Amino acid sequence: QVQLVESGGGLVQAGGSLRLSCAASGRTFSPYVVGWFRQAPAKEREFVAAITWSSGNTYYADSVKGRFTISRDNAKNTVYLQMNNLKPEDTAGYYCAAAILSTGWFPRTRGEYDYWGQGTQVTVAS
Repeated sequence: QVQLVESGGGLVQAGGSLRLSCAASGRTFSPYVVGWFRQAPAKEREFVAAITWSSGNTYYADSVKGRFTISRDNAKNTVYLQMNNLKPEDTAGYYCAAAILSTGWFPRTRGEYDYWGQGTQVTVAS
């Protein structure tokens, strides 16, 4: 089993920054992709960003491109999401997830991921 634990959420003013962390533990952690999703109240969970574990290739949703950066530290089994120039519409619970099997493309839907963390709340005040 794989456990994912997010941290780093909080309250920030619009234009500010936060860095989220996703730490993995359990079985030997070697996923295909680790992704970040977010879910605002009464909305569907949406894809934010993803990174391939082996090569570090990245993919972003258009809504965060240029403001968010995903990275990973393989030695620490940790993935980060640096969020800059935050906007009130970025307010949501943020979840990391791991997809184990390689598909050849970046998984962007919930069903393509095998393990999920419990989430961390990000609130951006206007």
